[in-house]
Amino acid sequence: MASEADLRARLQRAGQQHLLRFCAELAPEPRAALLAQLEALEPEALRRHCQRAAAACARPPGPPPDLAARLQPLPPERVGSASEGDPQTRRLWEEEGFHQIALNKVAVLLLAGGQGTRLGVTYPKGMYQVGLPSQKTLYQLQAERIRRVEQLAGERYGTRCTVPWYIMTSEFTLGPTAKFFKERDFFHLDPNNVIMFEQRMLPAVTFDGRAILERKDKVAMAPDGNGGLYSALQDHRILEDMERRGVEFVHVYCVDNILVRLADPLFIGFCVLRGADCGAKVVEKAYPEEPVGVVCQVDGVPQVVEYSEISPEVAQLRAPGGGLLYNAGNICNHFFTRDFLRTVTRELEPLLQPHVAVKKVPCVDELGNPVKPLQPNGIKMEKFVFDVLPFAKNFVAFQVLREEEFSPLKNGDSADRDSPSTSRRALLAQHCRWALRAGARFLDAHGAQLPEQPRGWRSACEDASSGPRSSWTRPRPGSCSPEPCRPWGPGLRTQPCPGSGKESCCSILAADQGAQNGVGFLHRGGRPPTTQAPGAW
Repeated sequence: MASEADLRARLQRAGQQHLLRFCAELAPEPRAALLAQLEALEPEALRRHCQRAAAACARPPGPPPDLAARLQPLPPERVGSASEGDPQTRRLWEEEGFHQIALNKVAVLLLAGGQGTRLGVTYPKGMYQVGLPSQKTLYQLQAERIRRVEQLAGERYGTRCTVPWYIMTSEFTLGPTAKFFKERDFFHLDPNNVIMFEQRMLPAVTFDGRAILERKDKVAMAPDGNGGLYSALQDHRILEDMERRGVEFVHVYCVDNILVRLADPLFIGFCVLRGADCGAKVVEKAYPEEPVGVVCQVDGVPQVVEYSEISPEVAQLRAPGGGLLYNAGNICNHFFTRDFLRTVTRELEPLLQPHVAVKKVPCVDELGNPVKPLQPNGIKMEKFVFDVLPFAKNFVAFQVLREEEFSPLKNGDSADRDSPSTSRRALLAQHCRWALRAGARFLDAHGAQLPEQPRGWRSACEDASSGPRSSWTRPRPGSCSPEPCRPWGPGLRTQPCPGSGKESCCSILAADQGAQNGVGFLHRGGRPPTTQAPGAW
C-alpha cells in the first residue's frame, strides 16, 4: 500500500487533497480503509472525472439548439412489430429464436446495480415484492421465466438447453443479491449458470468539482450507470465466459420491469434473421410529454434521445397516419451480438460520453459532522447502456405492446405511476387476459359471470391479491396465487372442480412444473380442455 505522503502528493496533482483532511483524526482501521480506497483512484483519471462532472453540470439544460433539424424517426425498414404485420413472419421469427435458444447460443444479462431507495427500501430492487398473492420477488419471477423458456425450447427440439443468467451488480447490491439467491437455492436454476459480477464505482462530485467525502473515512461513490456494463464485461472477462459456453446473442434488460420477457424468442429471432448486431425493444409513447427516451436517428445515426432534450414542439409532431412522429419509447431492453459487445469493450467504450445526474449525496460538513442534504448537493456521472447504439452497423427496433411487456417499478406506492401497485395490477391484468384467451370466464361473489372486459378491470385484478375469497377468483385448495410462472402466455391446462350440468368451475394451472397456482373460472361445455393461449409461446 502507498504511504500517506505518496497519496497526499497524488491527490494534490488531482486537485483533491481535501479528501485527506480528517485522516489524522482517524483510528488505525478506518484510516487504513480510507487510504486503500484512495490508492485505487488513479490521480489523472480522478482529476478528469471531477472536472468533467463540474463542466457537464454547468451546461444549460434543455435540447441542443440545432437538435430538431438533425432528428429523424427510424425508417420503417429498421422496425419490426410483435403485434402487427404478417403472422407467418412472426412465427418464423419466434421459431428462429427458439432454435438459437435450443442451440445454447442465447444468454440473458440483468442490469441490477441499483438499490430500491425510491421504493423506501435499502436492499436491491430485485428482492422487492410488489404484493402479488404468491409474494414472489422480481428475481423469482425472472428466474422462473428463464426456466420456462429453457423448457419450451428443449421440448421443441428434443434437447436440454441452458440460458445463462449474467447479473451485473454494484458494490451495494452484490452481497445481498448473492446471499438472497443462495438462501433460495437459486430458484432451482443451476448456480453454475448464474454469473454475478460487479460494475465500477465513481466518486460523487460537488458542483465546483470536488470529490465528496461521505464520512471522514470514506469517499462517496456511486455505480457508473447501466452503461458501466461495457467496462464491467472487460473487467470480469464475461465475454470470454460467454465464448466458452458458445453464447452468440445476449438479451440485456433492467431489473425493474415486472413484465419483461427474458430471452424472448420473438425478439431474438427477429434480430437474428435481420442480421442485427444491436436491437432495442420499444413501446409507443402514451402521450407527447411522457418522460421516456425516444429511439430515433440523429444525423442518420440511431440513438436514444432523452425526453428532456426534445422540445415540446418536436415532441408533439405527428406522422401522416396521425400518431406521434417520435413515438418509439425506449424501455431499456436490448439485443446484442457477442461480437458487437467485444468491439465495444475493446475499442469503443472510452468514446461513451457520461451523463449528469444531480443527486442528494450524504456527506460531512467542514467539521466532519454527517449531513443528509435536503436538496441536491452533488453530481453522479453515469453512462447508459443505450449509448452504444450509434456504433451499430445494423441496428433494428422491435415495437411491443406496453400492456404486455412494460410496467417499470421506480416509485413508492404514494406515486400514481411506476409504483408497486401499478406493477402488480399490470401483471395480474395480463394473467386475466391469458385466462380469457384460454377460455376462462370469471365469476363474481354471487356466481354470476363477469363480462370479458369489465369496468374497473384494474380494480378487479387488484382484488385478486386480497386472498382466497376475492370477488372474482375461486382458488384451488392449497393455491396461493393466480399468476402462472410463464411470462409470455400461460399454455393453460385445466382440472375439473366440483360442478354440475354443462358448466364446470375449473382451476387454471400454468404448464410450468413449478407452478402450483390456480384461478377459479367458468368453463362452458362438458370436458374442460387442455388449451394454449392464442399467440403464447
